[in-house]
Amino acid sequence: MSEPVIKCENVYKIFGANAQKMLQDSNGNVDAKTFQENGCIVGVNNASFEVSKGEMLVVMGLSGSGKSTLLRCISRLTDATGGKIFIEGQDLLQLNNKDLIDLRRNKMGMVFQSFALLPHKTVVENIAFPLQIKGVKTEDSISKAMDMVKLVGLDGRENYFPRELSGGQQQRVGIARSLAVEPDIWFLDEPFSALDPLIRKEMQDEFLRLQDKLQKTIMFITHDFDEALKLADRIAIMKDGIIEQLDTPANIVLNPATEYVRKFTEEVPREKVLLIEDVMDQSKDNLGDLKVSKDEIIENVAEKILTQEKSVAVVDNNNNIIGSINPTKIINTVFGGRKNNN
Repeated sequence: MSEPVIKCENVYKIFGANAQKMLQDSNGNVDAKTFQENGCIVGVNNASFEVSKGEMLVVMGLSGSGKSTLLRCISRLTDATGGKIFIEGQDLLQLNNKDLIDLRRNKMGMVFQSFALLPHKTVVENIAFPLQIKGVKTEDSISKAMDMVKLVGLDGRENYFPRELSGGQQQRVGIARSLAVEPDIWFLDEPFSALDPLIRKEMQDEFLRLQDKLQKTIMFITHDFDEALKLADRIAIMKDGIIEQLDTPANIVLNPATEYVRKFTEEVPREKVLLIEDVMDQSKDNLGDLKVSKDEIIENVAEKILTQEKSVAVVDNNNNIIGSINPTKIINTVFGGRKNNN
């Protein structure tokens, strides 16, 4: 098993004059209410997790849940109050300023909700800018920036100024700019939340296409559960600074760990999220002629399965039967987890 790219061990971020002392006195048992009464705000409370190479971890929660604070601790835009953070095995909190700047410039890319484009520079100049800061020759930086323009689908607009672009196009420039430095680790803090729903969906699709091609290690922050379900390999759900559950989208929907997580998931259209593999049985008896792939989203094959009298064979990528799914299982999965509104 390879070393995780990001590793957090018991990370705390507490705001307030006597935060450090209160954390030491608490022996790690941080009660947000007690801390608040003593003039401290708990941003992140005992977060421990790992992110593997090429994985997309989506951190979600409502405003004030601590998700952006956690990201800022891991990029060390803010210093954690306690715990350890490792980036590719390096102890982030022990790095001096020079090493930290090198790490950010060479390993990390960041995209925030505000596009923060330079208004007096064109698209291609905006994208080339971080390369020029690194000392790359102008000619080379422009050439690299043009590659990024093509990658995010802005060909023909490279000489536009930000004011001449739509919100979605500006966001693409922000993404291209952060990719130009070829980061191994990519931090995105609600990058699509300022966009209207149609453009947001396009950007999510574009983002998945880019990730499929580039295989970055990503931490993506959102407050939108549908967005998390669509993008994530795993989801961390935060509340009051605590990670309530960290799991695959399917497990979070099927097995919410807390009442808070259950409330998040109860309105989710399960058939749009879960794969056949997530709900199939191991049994291979009494099968009909129909076969479905384990990787199909339930919604796409539900109608076919519901017309069958026998169980349907579930096959892997080599067409080997690995289990079965019964029409009643589809009905229970789709309707069993919904709130009864009658």
